[in-house]
Amino acid sequence: MSTLQQKNRKLVRNLILIVFLMFAFAFALIPLYNVMCKTLGINGKPNMAAINAEVVSKQDMSRTIRIEFDTTLNEQLKWEFRPLQKTADLHPGGVIQTGYYAKNLTDKTMTIQAIPSVTPGKAAKYIRKLECFCFTSQTLGPHESADLPLTFILEAEIPEDVHTLTLSYTLFDVTDSPT
Repeated sequence: MSTLQQKNRKLVRNLILIVFLMFAFAFALIPLYNVMCKTLGINGKPNMAAINAEVVSKQDMSRTIRIEFDTTLNEQLKWEFRPLQKTADLHPGGVIQTGYYAKNLTDKTMTIQAIPSVTPGKAAKYIRKLECFCFTSQTLGPHESADLPLTFILEAEIPEDVHTLTLSYTLFDVTDSPT
């Protein structure tokens, strides 16, 4: 057997070994990913027990901030969209679970995307969203409705001069947008 053939065989063996190792690694990632998501409370419902324990130790009980929830429909969207509660009072470092109600008032299936905004702008970096319908597009059939979840922590480090903040969501029709 020539030297070139030996080198080719060695290369093929090495490539097969690499493919096998990559395949095994991909299978190992699935259980690791599931354990990580369960532990951290991501990719699904947040781990509220762990979050509440963290929040109790970090809340600033000397202050209360009023959170106002607001909505806007864009592009003459024929949907009903409103917060499940208009306001909430929250101590910095506290967690809130709320949501929004959405209803497709048309005769066709539509997909919408919610874009958030926070006023005053400097408060935005102190909101840590754990679960939000704005993370993904929402698809509702004709005249279908849904409660859209929102869970977030208002971090204790929020500036002292912030007494009220408004969390607003604007809906956009993305039905015909490429995914």
